[in-house]
Amino acid sequence: MGRTSTILIVAGDPDEWKPAADLLEAGLGYRVLVVPGPDEAAAAVNDAHVDLVAHDITATGRVTAAGRPDGSTLLADLRIGHPEIIRILVLPEGASGSAELIARTAVYQFLRRPIDAEQLALVVKRGLETRELARRHRILSREFKVGDDAGLFHLAPTSLRGESQRFEKLVYVSEAMATLCDLARQAAPTDLPILIQGDTGTGKELLARAIHYNSSRRQSPLLVQNCGGMSDELLHSELFGHKRGSFTGAIADRLGLFRAADGGTVFLDEISEVSPAFQVSLLRFLQEGEVKPLGADKAVHCKVRIIAASNRRLSAMVARHEFRQDLYFRLKGFEVEVPALRDRPDDIPVLAEFFAAKHADAMGRRILGISASLIEKLRHYDFPGNVRELENEIRRLVALARDAEYLTTRHLSPAIAETLPKAPRGGAGFVPRGGTLKDKVESLERQAVQEALGRLRWNQKRAAEELGLSRVGLANKIKRYGLTE
Repeated sequence: MGRTSTILIVAGDPDEWKPAADLLEAGLGYRVLVVPGPDEAAAAVNDAHVDLVAHDITATGRVTAAGRPDGSTLLADLRIGHPEIIRILVLPEGASGSAELIARTAVYQFLRRPIDAEQLALVVKRGLETRELARRHRILSREFKVGDDAGLFHLAPTSLRGESQRFEKLVYVSEAMATLCDLARQAAPTDLPILIQGDTGTGKELLARAIHYNSSRRQSPLLVQNCGGMSDELLHSELFGHKRGSFTGAIADRLGLFRAADGGTVFLDEISEVSPAFQVSLLRFLQEGEVKPLGADKAVHCKVRIIAASNRRLSAMVARHEFRQDLYFRLKGFEVEVPALRDRPDDIPVLAEFFAAKHADAMGRRILGISASLIEKLRHYDFPGNVRELENEIRRLVALARDAEYLTTRHLSPAIAETLPKAPRGGAGFVPRGGTLKDKVESLERQAVQEALGRLRWNQKRAAEELGLSRVGLANKIKRYGLTE
């Protein structure tokens, strides 16, 4: 299927599941994540693109009033919030009275312990194949649907859109984001620190989480710390920990994020805001791997990968002597910059569809699609708040829309509704050719088709949708005007 499928196993005893996990990963080539309980599973689903969840309900540690393990909450939540994820329920040996649980969670299949690795592998493989066949069926149904409303984008789960690409929770089509995510994928398996720069709201934390889940550290914790607006003492306590009584209010020992994430990843957001004094402590940790909690007599070593992010350009801060040059070079083992949304307008339609489907599911709304006029308005707006602002706008539109209708410009916020079309770049725009009106219209039509195909890299399906044409209609115009890729 192109992208490696991700299997999430929720298991109270990871050692018991090791043979099955090894067979899925080494034998069948899946990416396998093993977590100890539902809370960690929910976090993994939010951070990584998970295709299938196998839940051993003995991992919950909770029981029903009848004394049976209760594993319904996670799977029921996945059924509503992530219906595209295949769900497998693993029951205790000899468990009875499970019919209600199976019905409530609508699982694809259920198994019983003890775990048979080959049986689980077969169920996983068949489950993913069934989902892929259903996906292709829906695509063909949409492709051959007669009488689609012109000028409307029809919503479908993001996984159904072959045009868009994904890097975990990052969705994009633009060349700039494709280049960025390719570099991030190459950087992920290394242990080098990574510095992510970009405007607020562009998705730097999503990129950091994607890198972690594509690294060899994905089975270990990913912990996040925002460094903005914190005193040195508090930040030192959060990251390095402290001993009881080391300062006023320290009523107990604190481990600190670096030691808590030993073997995993720590994401430091707004790294540009730390003080010069704290930069020294951070530099020493990056150089030596030493952690000395406040009030402790000696340091301990831990192995943590640092991913840092900043919405201010650190190289400029180094030039102004506001940030240590040696720390900057330590942080930028790999340096990537997430482009602002205004610089990649091609991503706006797929992001709008993704957010509309996401929030419609969350609110229990049925949204049929997005009008082309709304997409056009969004494309012309500069989005100073970037992807975060776009998501908030789509969430608002979904909340205001009635059930079973399209999202249109009717409920747009004033700032976007009043946006005027941007002038074409690099000149006065296209001038139609020809003497008669018919010639000028055909000249304009040829230019519009050629521009859409070029911008979408000759993806004819998407170009036809954008232009309000059928695939056959677009093919006829390509032939009529002699257009070539």
